[in-house]
Amino acid sequence: MKAFLIGILSSAFFACTFILNRSMELSGGSWLWSASLRYFFMIPFLILIAALRRNLKELLRELVAKPLPWLLWSFVGFGLFYAPITYAAASGPGWLVAGTWQFTIIAGILLTPLFLDSTGIRRVIPLKSLLFSSLIFMGIIILQLENAENGLTLQLVLTGMLPVVIAAFAYPLGNRKMMELYTGKLDTFQRVLGMTLASMPLWIILAVTGYATVGAPSSGQIYQTLLVALTSGVIATLLFFFATELVKDDSGKLAAVEATQSSQVVFVIVGEMLFLSIPLPSMISFIGILLVVTGMVLHSLINKQKVWNNRKANRLSV
Repeated sequence: MKAFLIGILSSAFFACTFILNRSMELSGGSWLWSASLRYFFMIPFLILIAALRRNLKELLRELVAKPLPWLLWSFVGFGLFYAPITYAAASGPGWLVAGTWQFTIIAGILLTPLFLDSTGIRRVIPLKSLLFSSLIFMGIIILQLENAENGLTLQLVLTGMLPVVIAAFAYPLGNRKMMELYTGKLDTFQRVLGMTLASMPLWIILAVTGYATVGAPSSGQIYQTLLVALTSGVIATLLFFFATELVKDDSGKLAAVEATQSSQVVFVIVGEMLFLSIPLPSMISFIGILLVVTGMVLHSLINKQKVWNNRKANRLSV
């Protein structure tokens, strides 16, 4: 339950990404700057944390010793996650992108067989978790169909759905691979800083491209991206990575923690209504949102029941 609650808290901070990215898009800011500036701004905060914890040198030694895994999985977990998310912000309101992003819950479950458990046995897909995640998938489809005025067009698929689906697979894959490689060697703070540093080549390329195509970012975009870096990039990422590390050896609990991210939709709707003055989603969209949130709640109930069963079994064995 502790990991689940931390996951909910992280989703509240993650919601800032969708709200502020949409705000920057509406004000004419380029997604190239929205993506790259976030990770540039994250570095000083993360280095400060690592320095205060006195484990920065240990991380740097690991980066120098094995650069290829860091470059690969950081590109996947951070690059193929955030660049598509910011690109998709141009397709519609933040709550729509946040709703589609919940596909990451299903993606995380489908990725389970790619990993081994603590005993070296390949993990299996938790079927109950996959079943309840289907509710989330149905909700996502309803959200996207409602947003499409003339049906599910190819343009909407390419700009609004496909980038987010790519991000939905990339984020848990990169996170889990780095956990698999460095559990017991590096803590959550070191891992996030290491992945941020290793993903720098991509962000530099995007920044150079942004400057060459649209010029320098505005002061407003710089300020808003700084907020994204602090709230979502640092606070939310550290909370989420910490929560997943707490339950990394249990596929069902890991799926439940990843499912907490569906609550972002609610946080984003409230935030956009307060700060961007968007109207309430339609009734059909609310049905889609309800299915997404219901899937998350069912995930948490499975996790809670499993904990109770384990405790009962332990008492009986005593």
